[in-house]
Amino acid sequence: MIIEIFGKQDCKLCESAKKKITHFLQKWDVKGNVQVVFRDMETEEGAAEGDFFDVFEIPSVLLKEDRDSVVARWDGQAPPSDELQRRLCA
Repeated sequence: MIIEIFGKQDCKLCESAKKKITHFLQKWDVKGNVQVVFRDMETEEGAAEGDFFDVFEIPSVLLKEDRDSVVARWDGQAPPSDELQRRLCA
């Protein structure tokens, strides 16, 4: 699984989302099974990826089975821990 976090470097909500996700991946002992990628929307590459996945709010968090297959999405917020756990630990 891949978790992509779309945001900006100076965004407090984006930083909070990264910390929350990292905390729960460690707590649930799934960190080795999940790749976490931060996409900076202020870079050309991050903006292009954001356009591809129709990201209009930050932070946006996409849970993907592979590079292009999105199985869950949270826009403008970090995912609620119970929803994320249900998706990752099923």
